[in-house]
Amino acid sequence: MKTIFDKFDKGVIASLPQAAFAGRIEVVSGESKAKSAVDYLLSQPILGLDTETKPSFHRGDGHKVALLQVSSHDICFLFRLNHIDMPDCIVRLLSDTEVLKVGLSWNDDLCMLRRRRDFTPGRFEDIQQIVGTYGIKDMSLQKLYANIFGQRISKTQRLSNWEADVLTDKQKLYAATDAWACIMLHEELERMRQDGYRLVCTHTDAQVEDVLSKKQ
Repeated sequence: MKTIFDKFDKGVIASLPQAAFAGRIEVVSGESKAKSAVDYLLSQPILGLDTETKPSFHRGDGHKVALLQVSSHDICFLFRLNHIDMPDCIVRLLSDTEVLKVGLSWNDDLCMLRRRRDFTPGRFEDIQQIVGTYGIKDMSLQKLYANIFGQRISKTQRLSNWEADVLTDKQKLYAATDAWACIMLHEELERMRQDGYRLVCTHTDAQVEDVLSKKQ
């Protein structure tokens, strides 16, 4: 039975082994490739989604979503919305009511995406709304992944330029990992619901180290 914590100490995360998406990453900068990518994605049983936006460092600055990353278990597509905007195929993906799509703080992402083009959201589940039913109080992807898997997700690329002409390999891996991690969390939470879990609300550093050593 897996042991989880209601709150996870951020200071512990830096010492954990890093988790990263190990599948294929495809950058999508044209509508034709976007159509074939959407066809593939809608053939999958579950998708993880996330978005990236160029950071604003001055009051009053604002940017639209630059990147929509959508991952299956094996392939993550990075749709460069600052290049292709929101073509019909992307709207079809986001409006689909059959394939389960999971994200984190996804309502915020949907609001940002609808600033590019309005659409009716399809079948989505937000992990932040799920974890509360387990007694988990943390809401960030990094803390949730560390808590449930004992691994660290790097956030070093979060404030990089997502509207750059060419995305770096580090940016691509960061973006793909965030989307893929949503699938991993959702599936593990479902497994824990079926198999049972133990929630620890008051814990010592020694308890945390013991639990994490067993997860790794």
